[in-house]
Amino acid sequence: MAGTGLESSQTGEEIDRLIRLAIEQRRPLGAGYHGYKRVMCPHRLGWNAEGGRRLLSYQYGGDSESGLGPPGSKDNWRCMAPDELKDVEVLTGPWHTAENHARPATCITRVEIDVDDQPLRD
Repeated sequence: MAGTGLESSQTGEEIDRLIRLAIEQRRPLGAGYHGYKRVMCPHRLGWNAEGGRRLLSYQYGGDSESGLGPPGSKDNWRCMAPDELKDVEVLTGPWHTAENHARPATCITRVEIDVDDQPLRD
């Protein structure tokens, strides 16, 4: 990932395309968000109740303001504004999640794409 302190040269459309690809293929993303480099598995993309675009991801690497819990912890779910992501890249690696994927239901009230609706790949 490039440094997260500079403006990303990626367009919103490109970032959306990368998020959708990662969800469709169950692949992790690397990105900068609010000054932290993050490694996450995107699970759901859509809009919140106020109409803001949101991404629900399970963060398993990198840093965040609140820190990360142990693997599988419900505390690692993140609700993010995709237009605030920087230097987004689709990564190769295992898929990470936790049992309570639906817990942050307030993050996204209108779903565009959800990993649970995608066919499993070999």
